[in-house]
Amino acid sequence: MAELPTPHPPRRLPRPTRPRTPRLRRPARDTLREQLGWTVVAVGAGLCFLGWYGVSGERYTAQQLPYLASATAPGAALLLGGFALLAARQRRAERPSAEQDQMLRQLDQLYRLLTEEATAAQQPRPAPAPQLLAVPGGRTYHRADCLLLQGRDDARPAAPGRTGLNPCPLCDPPATQGS
Repeated sequence: MAELPTPHPPRRLPRPTRPRTPRLRRPARDTLREQLGWTVVAVGAGLCFLGWYGVSGERYTAQQLPYLASATAPGAALLLGGFALLAARQRRAERPSAEQDQMLRQLDQLYRLLTEEATAAQQPRPAPAPQLLAVPGGRTYHRADCLLLQGRDDARPAAPGRTGLNPCPLCDPPATQGS
């Protein structure tokens, strides 16, 4: 019995390429859209004028309606369409290019860097813990600027957690651990 030759793995055929249709470049396309927009606006204005002229020559409303329906209404629609084409062209022109977009990103980054440093410099540094004072033999501890301590020379630094002192109700010093 004769051996059959081993089949080779199938080859991949190249994809058929489609002929490329010529595409208009963006500036040419935008120019064409702008010219089309102005043309549509001009035709719409002409139809509106013809409709007005036809309506102005007729005395009765029933005779004016055909002019409105056949000229003025389509003319107004063409005016709106033409202005929409022109507005789309204007909006596309306002879109930033890649170079402008990169420049805007860089400016934004620079702004953030400058304002972060400014806000960090403006942020108040944490205030040191207020000095707590007590009068010998007293039952309360006070802030250094408390009105009850003014004029007293015998106030000493207090450790409220260790000595069992209560906070002053007038100056309301911060509570410490253990009080």
